[in-house]
Amino acid sequence: MARILVVDDEVGIRELLSEILYDEGHTVELAENAAQARAARLRMRPDLVLLDIWMPDTDGVSLLKEWASQGMLDMPVIMMSGHATIDTAVEATRIGAMDFLEKPITLQRLLKTVAAGLARGRAPHPAPAAAHPAIASAAVALEDELDPPPLSTASAGEVPVTSNGQLGSISLDQPLREARDEFERIYFEYHLVRESHSMTRVSERTGLERTHLYRKLKQLGIESARKRGA
Repeated sequence: MARILVVDDEVGIRELLSEILYDEGHTVELAENAAQARAARLRMRPDLVLLDIWMPDTDGVSLLKEWASQGMLDMPVIMMSGHATIDTAVEATRIGAMDFLEKPITLQRLLKTVAAGLARGRAPHPAPAAAHPAIASAAVALEDELDPPPLSTASAGEVPVTSNGQLGSISLDQPLREARDEFERIYFEYHLVRESHSMTRVSERTGLERTHLYRKLKQLGIESARKRGA
């Protein structure tokens, strides 16, 4: 698979993107600022870079411009930001960025954009800004995330309620919140086992974005860490 460099000063964003990309089989290098990104760029020669715009020392657009001026922009670069304007997206694509992702980044958009970048491969020369979809993407990047679908689509008749108030292993005599937590615990544990603890596939299967999924598993006390190297 591909070597991907993730550059972002927020540790939570770096870890989340790393976990998603690792689940997809990629090798991931992390950098929290421009200095680390420069070193990683030379060391690993990434197939693709996810580059945050707002960073404390050198911002992402300036780093992108630096790489372009030095003839080092020979890999697709996808810009990321939660506060960038259309003008910023236009400037980044004019310099040579392939696309633009607005934070919070949805799982589907991330995977689709990364796949498109890797399919394009190494680009020896920046394409003109008009050829990039990023400008149009940035204009609609603030789209609202839809609420996830209900966790259960099974009809009540498929799991009959027993005479002592049991729905499967769940007691219906307890408060609603506790009964719901029991159901959700069973539901997510089932999907974790079914998908071999791949958070990407569990997210797709349950209809929850990764950030929501991690929060839900933590709330339910479910171990979500994937067994690695086993």
